[in-house]
Amino acid sequence: MKISYSWLNEYLDLKVAPQDLAEKIERSSVEVDEVVQPSAGLKKIVVGKIMSMAPHPDSDHLNVCQVDIGEDELSQIVCGAPNVETGKKVIVALPGSRIANNVKIKRSKMRGVVSNGMICALDEIGFEKDVVPKEWSEGIYFLPEDAEIGAPVYSYIGMDDYLIDVDVTPNRGDMLSVYGVANDLGAIYNQTPNLNHPSVEEIDTATSDKVQLDVDDQVAPIYKMRIVENVKIQASPLWLQIKLWNAGVRPINNVVDVTNYILIKYGQPLHAFDYNKFDGNVVTARYAKAGETLTTLDEEERELDPHDIVIADSQKPIALAGVMGGLNSEIDDQTTTVAIESAVFTPTLIRKTAQRHNLHTSAAQHFERGVNRGGVEEALDAAAQMMHELANGEVLSGIETGASYDVKDEVIDITLTRINHVLGTTLTADQVTQIFKQLGFGVSLSDETFKVTVPPRRWDIHIPADLLEEVARIYGYDEIPATLPSGPTTLGKLTEKQVLIRSSRQLLEALGLNQAISYSLTTADKAGHFMMRDSHETELSWPMTADHTTLRMNLISGLLDDIAYNNARHVKDVALYEQGRVFYKDSADQVRPSEVEHIAGAVSGQLVVDPLRNAKANAVDFYQLKGIVEQYLTNLAIKGDVEFVATDRYPEMHPGRTADILIHGHNVGFIGQIHPLTAESYKINETYVFELNLDALLEMPKEMNQYQAISKYPAVTRDVALLVDKTVTNAEILAQINKRGGAYLKSVHLFDVYAGKNVPNGKQSLAYTLTYQNPQDTLTDDEVNQAFEKVQATLVKELGAEIR
Repeated sequence: MKISYSWLNEYLDLKVAPQDLAEKIERSSVEVDEVVQPSAGLKKIVVGKIMSMAPHPDSDHLNVCQVDIGEDELSQIVCGAPNVETGKKVIVALPGSRIANNVKIKRSKMRGVVSNGMICALDEIGFEKDVVPKEWSEGIYFLPEDAEIGAPVYSYIGMDDYLIDVDVTPNRGDMLSVYGVANDLGAIYNQTPNLNHPSVEEIDTATSDKVQLDVDDQVAPIYKMRIVENVKIQASPLWLQIKLWNAGVRPINNVVDVTNYILIKYGQPLHAFDYNKFDGNVVTARYAKAGETLTTLDEEERELDPHDIVIADSQKPIALAGVMGGLNSEIDDQTTTVAIESAVFTPTLIRKTAQRHNLHTSAAQHFERGVNRGGVEEALDAAAQMMHELANGEVLSGIETGASYDVKDEVIDITLTRINHVLGTTLTADQVTQIFKQLGFGVSLSDETFKVTVPPRRWDIHIPADLLEEVARIYGYDEIPATLPSGPTTLGKLTEKQVLIRSSRQLLEALGLNQAISYSLTTADKAGHFMMRDSHETELSWPMTADHTTLRMNLISGLLDDIAYNNARHVKDVALYEQGRVFYKDSADQVRPSEVEHIAGAVSGQLVVDPLRNAKANAVDFYQLKGIVEQYLTNLAIKGDVEFVATDRYPEMHPGRTADILIHGHNVGFIGQIHPLTAESYKINETYVFELNLDALLEMPKEMNQYQAISKYPAVTRDVALLVDKTVTNAEILAQINKRGGAYLKSVHLFDVYAGKNVPNGKQSLAYTLTYQNPQDTLTDDEVNQAFEKVQATLVKELGAEIR
């Protein structure tokens, strides 16, 4: 929110530079994004008066103007604005001047006619298009008649002011107004803001004669209305327009501008209805009905949800409560009677309504953060009196109330000992009392207990901890002494689970994969891919985009999106892994999903890029990725046999090149090639992936002693070639060899696979090297031969192998 420095000075005596004031606000209250002066960067822009003009001889829309800029001679300027007019005072950029976007204006010729500068529109000197009043949006701006010719224009249109852009946190909604900031600065600088409170001039006719309110206090705990008759709709005075456009609000007319002004000043959203557009005289605040629609002021027709709250007359909705008014009750040039609404709506309902309709208005922002419940009537009175003064309206007597309650001050007890203990200070009772008084709080002291009375304008304060924060920030965070904590300390360290997770990342990076971090949110379709277990989806109630509606139940889909991003940019060799959580729900009624740590990898193209080899021949395959997974599990020291069992239960995976990963019969993940149709849908090249349940791996027993001394005795090898059926797998052969290999069998290595000429149909030839080693002694040939013969016999008997 942009706060005007000069506006603040109307209520406080701020003898401090705007930049210093902004720093004080940031150190004590809320963040400040920037301090800007609208005229910064502009140069040589002055007040001019059009003394005469004539059509350009070579154009049907240009005019040659003679402009008085306070010099001895008139200055000739060519202007193409449709509203240029003799006798008007205008904004003139002189030759050599700088206007918006650092554009330099030079003396030039326009179709052969000399032009000494430029007559400017507001947006040409830096005003945002959406704050320029509509009457000036298509042409040049006319300055007030009392503007001094030749003087800089900035003071006449508020560009010499400083604007402090505060970034208000949700807990400090009171700072979303000039009064709120003024009260806070008053506390900081120990001043009492000189805030003006309105006195309403009413006529005898009662508001209750014109309107009755029927309000559901569950949606609007406070709802009040005033009627102002015989208003004259016209442009607001310049001082009001300046305050609005400096706050980033476009001036509309003297009635609508008053409601926006009150919002900026008090922080209380108001809405002005054209009373004559009501059906009947009963106004209702209620939930919307099924099938109802409302065209809002932005001219969008909206289907209302039964959870939306609306303001309605006897026939139809006329406003989306607390968010935006309806087009069917807007103030226009024909309006003569205005109904002013001032209310407090339930914040959660406003937030959800605004999200449903993607209407994040200033009013909704205020209601979501809360408003001063004790200031509803004051803001309503101020608006009615302003419409009397600026629109010649007649204010009907009294306020019609649809819902209300007694708004009371918050009373909180806190002790001096507690304050000094928490803040680490040695403040005296007088100092703390003075701080509470600076804040505008009532305070009384009994022994060392403060009874603090907090007014409704600070609705964020409810408990002693809130008072502690107020004391700290007004006393000054920089003044609080720096102290070291006392008492015993403990050495911080990672848990076993954290160590293993970090080790997992290091292992996969060492194996050639790069870490990726994907969104936990995805589409419902992608969330349900690559499912390792049955689960219900977890959908967001209010997703930000259509691509992020559902919590993921796998990691692979995110990795495939990353590969697709790279492939689309001609990066073909991609090797990624991701460690993160997936979200499962056992039933649709489960409120919160369970979170499970997974780790996954995806490789497309070459894992090891070798420019001297054929890229296609060197592309990653199932066995290369399987080796990565095996080495990863080995380095994790999982105790148990690892099996890879062919499966076709994943529809997104290639049915002939996919395997479940089992450890001691427990399924911990899967590995394989992405199905060609799935790859096509993601627009990626041939890709191999794996995904593991990391929580399951972390819970499995580990090999505690992984160190093995290097034997000083020589190893002995034996080779064996087998002719077996193609249905016999390498895993089955290894299992039999390891089972009967004896105590000294150290390793088994498959070094040849052959199926072709001289091998019968349905058969394959596999050749293995068996390595034997005794860590305590030198092996003899007899010992090795006995063990080797047992292996051969077992292979023949159990697998029907033929020894070659």
